[in-house]
Amino acid sequence: MLRFMPVGDSMTIGSAGEHTWRYRLWQHLCASYDGPFGIVGPRESLHDKATDAATSYDYADGDPRFPRGHLAGWGEGWLHMAPLIADAVRAHHANVLLVSLGLIDLGFYTDAEQTVENTRRFVAAAREADPRVRMVLLPVIPNVRAEGDAAFAAQVARFNELLAKTAADLDEPRSELLLASPPPAYDIHLDTYDGTHPNASGEHRIAAAFANAMHEAWDLGGPYELP
Repeated sequence: MLRFMPVGDSMTIGSAGEHTWRYRLWQHLCASYDGPFGIVGPRESLHDKATDAATSYDYADGDPRFPRGHLAGWGEGWLHMAPLIADAVRAHHANVLLVSLGLIDLGFYTDAEQTVENTRRFVAAAREADPRVRMVLLPVIPNVRAEGDAAFAAQVARFNELLAKTAADLDEPRSELLLASPPPAYDIHLDTYDGTHPNASGEHRIAAAFANAMHEAWDLGGPYELP
């Protein structure tokens, strides 16, 4: 059975009252993938903005069949996830990691070169836990800070360039490393509610980026149909 683990920051954990792209991808896989699968991870909650903590379970759709597992956190990046991923993969037997990280690192902790080194640490740790784990990496996607801060935008562009090279360099047949394309036609003025965090259309577009990458590279599931 395939076990997908979403790994990410605030765009992946989502906040109270949202569906999340994790939910949109689950719906897509239910409809397009004909094998057994799960979505797993050590965390299940949403971020609660009122308490500024990951304490909410108020998903927009309370469908009890939706597997809420993930490894995502508000304000967390490659720096934070690299030390956690091996234990998470082992504990939850994850064999496909869906990773959207980097914005927090570049915004607060590390430059592009340092961030990609943490990406390499993450990949090595995941493979230490399971030498056959597969990974889909999403580049840092458009956000409001990059629109108004030229230096930050340059770091994002540099990191995405390094991420593409790293994915190609670290890819191997037994543990494939796939770089997803940025979400199709992503517009921060239409697909986010604050310039960074996805609204419903943004959730669909991020889910589509992961789904289409897996379909095109691995013939897994079908192409994502945007609403």
